[in-house]
Amino acid sequence: MGRGRRTLLTAAVTVVCAVTVLGAPGTAFASAERPTPHPTPTASNPATDAPAPRDDGRDKDLDKDLEAVRTKLDALYHDAAVATEAYNAAEELSKKQSAEIVDLARKVVEGQKRLEELKDRAGAAARAQYRTGGLSPQAQLMLSDDPQAFLDGAGRVLEGERATKGLLQEMTRTQQDLQQYADDANDRWQQLEAGRKEKAKAKKRIQQRIKEAEKLQATLEKRQRERLAQLEKQAAERAQTAWLDTGILKEVNGKASTAGRKAVTFATAQIGKPYEWGAEGPKTFDCSGLTSQAWAAAGHPIPRTSQEQWKRLKHVDVKDMRPGDLIIYFDDASHVAMYVGDGAIIHAPRPGRTVTLAGAGEMPILGVVRPDAD
Repeated sequence: MGRGRRTLLTAAVTVVCAVTVLGAPGTAFASAERPTPHPTPTASNPATDAPAPRDDGRDKDLDKDLEAVRTKLDALYHDAAVATEAYNAAEELSKKQSAEIVDLARKVVEGQKRLEELKDRAGAAARAQYRTGGLSPQAQLMLSDDPQAFLDGAGRVLEGERATKGLLQEMTRTQQDLQQYADDANDRWQQLEAGRKEKAKAKKRIQQRIKEAEKLQATLEKRQRERLAQLEKQAAERAQTAWLDTGILKEVNGKASTAGRKAVTFATAQIGKPYEWGAEGPKTFDCSGLTSQAWAAAGHPIPRTSQEQWKRLKHVDVKDMRPGDLIIYFDDASHVAMYVGDGAIIHAPRPGRTVTLAGAGEMPILGVVRPDAD
């Protein structure tokens, strides 16, 4: 690669690094090692020999530049993943709050209808009292020709008074309930608006990080992109090998539950479908969209985001995990994958990738959770 082109690549890395401020810096893979330079032959026959690679440090410099690109891309996509889960959380909260507002509106309508009915009954009672002339019970007794009939009527009057008192109390409670519903609805609206702003903020951050990553990748030539893919693959393989070298698979031999098998079957069927942030299928998925939909298909609904899955599902030791369990990655629980056995996972990696089978140890494991622990 010419020095001018390599300088351009280095400059692009420097510029993108300078303008990007990461809220959650972190890399998805271990740092790649530099490959050993090719040896230079001691002799060469131009007529019979193919041109030998020169040990002028160009390949080494290229890998050094591409390693910086790879590290930067990992950080950008990691930050996009953090923002994606924040967006997903805001979206779930928005759905919940919207449903609560609808329920409160229904209660207000029912309460108003009930209040109108109570007012009608209270009006009927007032009209009945008016027809008696508003006389006191003692006056009605003195004017009555039939004391027994009066006493019977007086009993009914007392019952009516008690009923009227109960009616007024119920009207008061209904009015208080309506006021509480109105206050609760107003509170939900305010929360919904705050959530909308958070969701918009997360969406903007996602789009910025993806745009920065795409801009950085656009500076690469075909050869550089191919070499970058090799470096990414090598880094993933080294991380997986290091994880396997701990001997962990000698302890991991749990069998999938019935629901776990269903979840794995669902996840497996999605292999090859594109990653899309905020997506829950059926054509595209993000990481937690895939795992939540897989377990919903298995009859065990789970939280939507990787952070909530980590927070609310039962934790199990890595050595005790079984197919269908979810592996949570990174200290901020920003990524999740489904363990499928033999040290492998199925996950939706990041923008530009598809749902794929990968090694469970390719990323730093935070822990394991079990959706069907009960």
